[in-house]
Amino acid sequence: MSAVPEIGDRRSAISDQNPDIRPLSSALCPAAIHVALLTGGGDKPYALGMAAALTSAGVSLDFIGSDDLQVAEVVENPRIRFLNLRGDQRSDASPFTKVQRVLKYYIKLISYAATAQPRLFHLLWNNKFELFDRTLLMLYYKWLGKKIVLTVHNVNIRKRDANDSSLNRFSLKIQYQLSNHIFVHTERMKSELVSDFCVPESKVSVIPFGINNTVPNTGLSSAEAKRQLGVNRSDKTMLFFGNIAPYKGLEYLISAFAGLLNKDRGYRLIIVGKPKGREDYWNRIQQAIAQSGVRGRIIERIEYVPDEETELFFKAADVLILPYIRVFQSGVLFLGYSFGLPAIASDVGNLKEQIIEGQTGFVFKPQDSSDLARKIDTYFKAELFHRLESRRAQIREYANKRYSWSKVAAITTLVYSDHLRS
Repeated sequence: MSAVPEIGDRRSAISDQNPDIRPLSSALCPAAIHVALLTGGGDKPYALGMAAALTSAGVSLDFIGSDDLQVAEVVENPRIRFLNLRGDQRSDASPFTKVQRVLKYYIKLISYAATAQPRLFHLLWNNKFELFDRTLLMLYYKWLGKKIVLTVHNVNIRKRDANDSSLNRFSLKIQYQLSNHIFVHTERMKSELVSDFCVPESKVSVIPFGINNTVPNTGLSSAEAKRQLGVNRSDKTMLFFGNIAPYKGLEYLISAFAGLLNKDRGYRLIIVGKPKGREDYWNRIQQAIAQSGVRGRIIERIEYVPDEETELFFKAADVLILPYIRVFQSGVLFLGYSFGLPAIASDVGNLKEQIIEGQTGFVFKPQDSSDLARKIDTYFKAELFHRLESRRAQIREYANKRYSWSKVAAITTLVYSDHLRS
């Protein structure tokens, strides 16, 4: 692979993607900016990455979080006032406990907002009751005189999951219209906001999806990771990682894997993640695995995997597979890049723009198992695979430069400044 700066030359600069953002010289000094960061209590890598980047730039934060986010990087940061309004978010709690803790959280959040010093609220995620968050809670913030900045990770997630409704679109439109500014991660997302929800282009900024640098990355070697999982060093090992849902297209990977095994028994597949959404989807995947006779070559970890265990799977794999049917961008891709792992992804959303063919991975036709199998075969014959250990460092360097949190902070603080000055 060519030097990392040459890889970067193929991408547009962040400032070019956001020509509406003014130069730093005309903005408020970041040290004068105080913002409430409402995390929704989850997505630890993104919330911690954003907080670290903003405070490194000089911004002060009221960080609204949960037990999961009450970590040293936050509570020991002198520029962060940590407010644990959500508390325990364990999924094994009883239904009554879950309802009780959500209601308590909303009471605390509403009380906090009424007396909060920051004039600007940055919402990273909505809370449990999305209709309430998008409408009445937004109106409440506006009534208090707060400026609202919103990060949109999925413009319309129900459209992606094929369960959209007029009520869902109506509530989204209200939230988008009430927001003072919106951050998205791709130009396609920006276009959808403009076309589907009548959001002015000037109100939307495209920012990188910051690289996941919170998951532990120790000195564990690929050879040792393979040994711990019972994978032979000679196995050609693929990884599917993340929530298991219909839009992820896992069935196409199973079909491609079965076809490859008919010709070469050296392939291995690791499936890691928790089923989400339609209950019958994982059952259909299991049936496909059984019928194709490939179960003996698959390692399954069908549950949520904590951060401290994630490294094992990414280091045991030779390539990450993203067979998605519908998606804008993928946090799993960036997680893989953080471990220097190449990816083979379907040509949906913005994935093609985030993969450099033959250097950080390959792209295949969506919902096409035959093309996926061909690209997998191509990868394992390519120089990228045969020199994988040396390429991992280059992929990490490329990703840390392209998707750096410093770029996210630079754009974000300028938007903060614009709205706090007005």
